[in-house]
Amino acid sequence: MASFDTPEDNKRFAEQEQADFVMLSDPEKKVGDAYGVIGRGGLASRWWFFIGPDGKVKHVETGSHTADAGDFLAKKLEELGVKKK
Repeated sequence: MASFDTPEDNKRFAEQEQADFVMLSDPEKKVGDAYGVIGRGGLASRWWFFIGPDGKVKHVETGSHTADAGDFLAKKLEELGVKKK
């Protein structure tokens, strides 16, 4: 996950939500700019980038999927051939 928030804000969010994944802080919006996700008012678009082990982008999803995020993620990973550990 990436956000334009500071590392401190992301840490608070991760603790609050009990997140167990890495979060990228991008307050200078360099990564957001590189991936083309900066929208109106400088806010980030909620896009999903699926990046393979080879470092190549396998799929970009521009829908937000806030209501079905878990189901969508599981189906897309299966579709892309990601194996469960």
